[in-house]
Amino acid sequence: MVTLSVGPILRTLRLSTILSLPLNAATSALGWVLVGPIIRHHLSDACLAPAAGCAAAAAAKVACTVATGVAQGVVASTISRRSIGESFDPDRDFHLVAQTRYRRWLWWTRLGIIITVIQFAMAIYLLLVVANDLTSDSSYNACFKGKDSEGKVISLVVLTWLVVLVQCITGSDVLRWRSFYASHDTAWRAHYREVFDNGIREALCCLGRVKYLSVMEDDEVYTVARLLGDLMAYRASGTGHFELLAGLALLQKHKVNVVIYDAQIEVPITRLKEAAFLHKFAEAAYTGPLLDLGRHPLMFPCVWVYRQGTFTPWTRNKRPSLEGDNWWRGHSAAFLNYVNLPPNSLLKGRVSQSKREAAYFVTVLHETKMAVIAIRGTETPEDLITDGLCGECSLNTEDLDGLINSDELDPLVREKVMESFPHYGHSGIVESARELYKQINGCLSSLLGEGCEYYGYEIRIVGHSLGGSVATVLGIMLYGQYPNLHVYSYGPLPCLDSVLADSCSNFVTSIVYNDEFSARLSVNSIVRLRAAAVRALSNDSSANSALISNFVKKIINISKKSDPNPQIAMTPVNTTITTISQNNKNNNNTNNNQINNNKNISYTLKGGAFLCGHAMACMMHSEHRNSNFETISPNNLHEHINPHYSSNDDDDDNNNNNNNNNNNNNNNNNNNNNINGGSIMETCGAHASEVYLPGLIVHIVRGEKENFENSILNLKSWLNDRNIEYKAFVVNKERFMDIVVSPYMFLDHLPWRCNYALQKALECRNKEKQEDSDLLTEDSLV
Repeated sequence: MVTLSVGPILRTLRLSTILSLPLNAATSALGWVLVGPIIRHHLSDACLAPAAGCAAAAAAKVACTVATGVAQGVVASTISRRSIGESFDPDRDFHLVAQTRYRRWLWWTRLGIIITVIQFAMAIYLLLVVANDLTSDSSYNACFKGKDSEGKVISLVVLTWLVVLVQCITGSDVLRWRSFYASHDTAWRAHYREVFDNGIREALCCLGRVKYLSVMEDDEVYTVARLLGDLMAYRASGTGHFELLAGLALLQKHKVNVVIYDAQIEVPITRLKEAAFLHKFAEAAYTGPLLDLGRHPLMFPCVWVYRQGTFTPWTRNKRPSLEGDNWWRGHSAAFLNYVNLPPNSLLKGRVSQSKREAAYFVTVLHETKMAVIAIRGTETPEDLITDGLCGECSLNTEDLDGLINSDELDPLVREKVMESFPHYGHSGIVESARELYKQINGCLSSLLGEGCEYYGYEIRIVGHSLGGSVATVLGIMLYGQYPNLHVYSYGPLPCLDSVLADSCSNFVTSIVYNDEFSARLSVNSIVRLRAAAVRALSNDSSANSALISNFVKKIINISKKSDPNPQIAMTPVNTTITTISQNNKNNNNTNNNQINNNKNISYTLKGGAFLCGHAMACMMHSEHRNSNFETISPNNLHEHINPHYSSNDDDDDNNNNNNNNNNNNNNNNNNNNNINGGSIMETCGAHASEVYLPGLIVHIVRGEKENFENSILNLKSWLNDRNIEYKAFVVNKERFMDIVVSPYMFLDHLPWRCNYALQKALECRNKEKQEDSDLLTEDSLV
């Protein structure tokens, strides 16, 4: 049982709490002073209801604030005690205790928010009554019976509105978390694990997944919450969320370090054509409302209902039945309508999902003698959990049997794969691919086996985002049985180690459009991005030197400590509430208070503007044609902006064009990671292995035509995409190790944008081919 002493709690109060508590008490007292005479003398009750409501709400807020503070102190004390290594009852699970206490505090906080809303309503009510009383033509004013009453009523109005504004601006926390956790990153990680664990479960419950809310043991939701909590450990250095966003805004603004493509290796035209042709299957796999919400933000309900075949229920029996489809087989209709195929082309599929299961569709194209397996990307909460399960997962010989035992695999590549065991990949993706392999392997054998109906058909596996990564791992598992297999992965997540990523280049093609974030998204890239944001803040001329220097010093010094788990000198705990900073208040508290007091509000404004800017860009430019892309100049068409790619990395990549040097490349990249982000990795507690994009990587870039002058007179044609060209190049996987911060990093991931870029790149290639043919004809005539 955790009890709290008054002294330690008072030292942890927020300034807003110290301000709002007396204001609420004064509001309550003044309200009851006004209400008392009205009740005693049975006077007009015009001000009775609003004044009594304001007084009662203020009193309730005082009581709720005290209870919330006690609950918050219990939670913070529990986490801080555990983080400093204090003994814990072995019969009681720490996570269960922390989760229970956190939820208790959360419910008190929500009650406080409800009371604040009531206070806001009462403040409006009181203001309207007073305004009506003042503007009334009657000589009798119910609220103003003498000078004393007039002053009290006006004071009550002012106090009520002041309290509401203070509480709305400052938030619901009563105590300062930092006064408990100080600069102890373990405590901050544990705190944010509980925050994310409860937040994710409640979000899933709102989306109809009630089962997750009642689970108390460690499951896949808690695994995701642990990862997110570890990444939030930068709070231990005194840096706020908006300050980190301000650093990202500086990266986007300055755009330092340009990476130039060493060799302009264009994509084989056959792969580009097939990738453009098959993209519609990967896009059609989004049979839910998400696809229509992005393409038709205003009319998406009507478009989705139409695409689901709701208005043609009499055709239900003609549509194939999919696992988990609705009664009118709408998902089947949506897929077939998008790819424009007859119902008998769709042979098998699944749209229902549980833990780490991928939705898929199996179709056959008789004209091209091709079987297409389309795997859906992220669309449901289960998909998001799969994305978040990005820990390291070992790939055994059974998983790689199709690759190792394939007759089509180069012997040198096979030998390299065998020598570099064990291999690893993205945990959620690997487990989804394993489950899908069990589901689909028997189906393919019955369809494509010798003597079967579709014997001799080639296999194409396609997917966008998460679906593309699952398609890659599934393709590796099936390659030994079906050597005519090829995988086209659009905007995939990095999911394999370096050796496996290179070994599947012959039958896996990854398509990356412009600056899309997903192709660069991994635990390590997030950590490196955070390091780059911190460096951008430290180089900013308006940076707060005390804040940034302390942050950078902490990051640098952590990597120099010999003990990976340094013990903090702690005196015996005499009080029942524990804050990590109590025993070092002459040192740690002084420094932390100095950091907090010196925080520049400009970073909060910059971070907020950065967040709002990206939200506005997503709302205004969701369509591919009308978006104001950041273009590449004619002279630098093959350059790609990467805000934290060092020149040393660029030099390494100049020597990394040969696949036989991949092991050396991997070692070099690990060294670079240690230089650029290793110490920060220790700060956040994440020690993930590096994962890469698989297969042959095709990067589609967008640039201005050489004969186009970018002037204000040509702005209309520039926005209409008439003077923009698209180029597709084969690049090294190391190019996508770091996240690019740009205004369209999220929009570039939308599937229809990639499809549009593929079509344009193909048109550009065909046009160049035609021009070259014309030149050859002219030369021959000459």
